[in-house]
Amino acid sequence: MSDLLGLSTQIIDEGRTDELTNRVTQQLSEVADGIAVVESFGHCVAFRTDSDLLVFDTSNPAAGPRVVEALRGWSEEPVRTVVYTHGHLDHVGGSVAFVNDASARGFARPSFVAHAAVLERFARYRLTDGWNVAINRRQFGPRRTVGLTADSGPAGSRARFLPDDVIAPDVVFENRLTLKAGGLDVELHHARGETDDHLWAWIPSRRAIACGDFLIWNFPNAGNPQKVQRFPGEWAAALRQMAALEPDLLLPAHGLPIGGRDRIKMVLDDVATALEHLVEDVVARMNAGETLDAILQAVSVPPHLLAKPYLRPLYDEPEFVVRNIWRLYGGWWDGNPARLKPPGDAELAREVADLAGGSVALARRGEQVAREGNLRLACQLVEWARAVGPDDAEVRAIASEVYELRRSSETSLMARGVFAAAKGTEEGP
Repeated sequence: MSDLLGLSTQIIDEGRTDELTNRVTQQLSEVADGIAVVESFGHCVAFRTDSDLLVFDTSNPAAGPRVVEALRGWSEEPVRTVVYTHGHLDHVGGSVAFVNDASARGFARPSFVAHAAVLERFARYRLTDGWNVAINRRQFGPRRTVGLTADSGPAGSRARFLPDDVIAPDVVFENRLTLKAGGLDVELHHARGETDDHLWAWIPSRRAIACGDFLIWNFPNAGNPQKVQRFPGEWAAALRQMAALEPDLLLPAHGLPIGGRDRIKMVLDDVATALEHLVEDVVARMNAGETLDAILQAVSVPPHLLAKPYLRPLYDEPEFVVRNIWRLYGGWWDGNPARLKPPGDAELAREVADLAGGSVALARRGEQVAREGNLRLACQLVEWARAVGPDDAEVRAIASEVYELRRSSETSLMARGVFAAAKGTEEGP
């Protein structure tokens, strides 16, 4: 058993949560004969065939050359086929490094394979370039974003969120595609989950699944508050389909590979169950006529599932997934008639501040509420105060203090990133 498989086995079997599972070492580990993982953000998974290499994902723009270097320490064979599990930048951004490597070695350019919607994603990224730069800075923090999302360029310019040299797929499919890669049969299955362009791969002869971000060793990224629709019900169905194949090796694009048929089945079942629980509960309450606010107060994931080392809400979190389920089935209106056509934020803030005795009084009340432990209410109060008195030094100081308390109390990177940005610093999550 490889060191990575041994580590994941220990963590899962013992329920350990003190080990780092999402590692970015840029190092390659052979996890089975002819199967390797380069731990990056995200990982690159490689299969040695009888004549060349088959690769899943290329990591991000900054990491691509190091991923290729690690791969070349393992094999000098040509990379014939690169499969994108989906079109997120940490999976496609390193693609040009693979093309450059092939050119330098005199090999044919690799063929790039993906679901057809990856092309639509690339077009959307270019349409919403500034938005994507902004939300990724907020989500990951400005220091971590540089290089990951290519948001810094030469003096006086800014590179595009999706770099111009990212390689578009040559081969696309809609539902299912069977590849012949150097004699290795590979079944590609489309399933909507974290994205609408996601695929997972079944390699029957190796009883292995390359699952991309269907497993990330955190609570599923099915609710990201700043990004487009996720599909938790279909995500769970895809996990069930994977489990039915009884794989012996599961190769995610974040976190550790997992070995052992029963262990993999348990992990896939737990993640699917958590998502199914949310979908079923939210939809049942929507059908009963409950508002989004009522649903948010009532729905949660059973604590024993959130305690699993591969389901902790350290990136996304169940509350955000509830909102995404509502958005998927119910649209943007939350069911409160006052918020169908609400007053502007500034008008509401002025009215509340007038009732409270001014922006400073409102901010001080927010500070008091925060010290009493109600950080949700405190943030709303100081946000109203800041809207009315944006240049007041005391208001700004109180708001910064409250948002720091809020940031430090959160577990998910997404929440911490937003509250760090609201604090008004460059610290990041």
